[in-house]
Amino acid sequence: MVFLGGSRFAGAARRAGVRFAALPAEADFDDRDLDASFPGRSALPPGPERIGFDVRHVFLDPIPAQYRTLLALLADFPADAVIADAFVQGALALASGRPRAERPALIGIGVSPVMLPSVDTAPFGYALPPMPGEEGRARNRALLAESERRGEPLREYAAKVYAGLGVRMPEGPRGLAMVTVPDHYLQLTVPGFEYPRSDAPASFRLIGALPGVDGEAQPLPSWWDELSDGRPVVVVTQGTLANADLGELVVPTVTALADRDVLVVAVTGRPEGPAALVDLLGGELPGNVRAAGYVPFERLLPQADVLVSNGGYGGVHTALRHGVPLVVAGASEDKPEVAARVQWAGVGVDLRTGRPDPAAVGRAVDEVLGRGRFRERARALGAELAEYRPFDAIAELVDSLAAEGH
Repeated sequence: MVFLGGSRFAGAARRAGVRFAALPAEADFDDRDLDASFPGRSALPPGPERIGFDVRHVFLDPIPAQYRTLLALLADFPADAVIADAFVQGALALASGRPRAERPALIGIGVSPVMLPSVDTAPFGYALPPMPGEEGRARNRALLAESERRGEPLREYAAKVYAGLGVRMPEGPRGLAMVTVPDHYLQLTVPGFEYPRSDAPASFRLIGALPGVDGEAQPLPSWWDELSDGRPVVVVTQGTLANADLGELVVPTVTALADRDVLVVAVTGRPEGPAALVDLLGGELPGNVRAAGYVPFERLLPQADVLVSNGGYGGVHTALRHGVPLVVAGASEDKPEVAARVQWAGVGVDLRTGRPDPAAVGRAVDEVLGRGRFRERARALGAELAEYRPFDAIAELVDSLAAEGH
């Protein structure tokens, strides 16, 4: 086995006993700090403009370097299968540019809400839940046509990237190609958290969410015992990506709950985060708030009653694995789509903004704490997630491909 990726993963690959191959500099960036790697990104507001920037520069521009590096690696290491994050689109170029008999099988792994267009769903990006019946299908057709018109400049940009490689560009919308170009597409979720699609291809499977890291080796904060003092525990986080401005969600949550009989755990996702939070709050944390840079969520969430989140796909699934309902407020990347699924699945409240006011957060937390149906649905999703073994599903597929000789 060989792991091809950014240089930040070299140590993890070695610790796992896997050979590491580095992407070249033009495709090697730290996905945890895209603003630092892509000048001009931070000046764009969350939403369509920033998404367009990301599609061009984060996902399309690296395709040539990813593709050429992958070809060179396969010449040295003739694999039975290539397992690729769906956003590593140099792997799509491999599948599009080589007949199946001349390349390994491509297994795409879906790490964000499914982008596959369908007669049963609105296109990705509208953050709209399914609408039943012919009325819903008519809405979906109209929105898909609008989406394709809006996406034409990005499609033209992608065509130039593929033309430069001498590779045929995958047909259809980008979300369709991400799923249908790979020989197999495995999505990291369960049916209870993804919209049903009657027209999904046979190669498309939901395999459950990846388990988290237990964090047993990480020291616990001095206030850890307070989690079991009988008060409801509300955890708030902006994750590890969109956490540069804690005023988006952490500050409104802390402000909203400052006078409540709850314990608020603010996980800032960066070492200097607690100090930055104190500064934003005028020099002092409310008495019922505990702040940390990092806390092992696999140990924290089993003791939580609500997670207030900006909608990171992995973090939301971690909460659901532990049966924790959510309040979600996200505007960047894929977060509005995640938030819409939280509400559709009945496991929480979607605030439909990335910067809610404290009153809105307070009302949503009260609603989730006060209505047992959110906890019940979250526990049901947790039980559903527990039935899946994603690593086993991937391993069994790879073993079957190796046994077939392709």
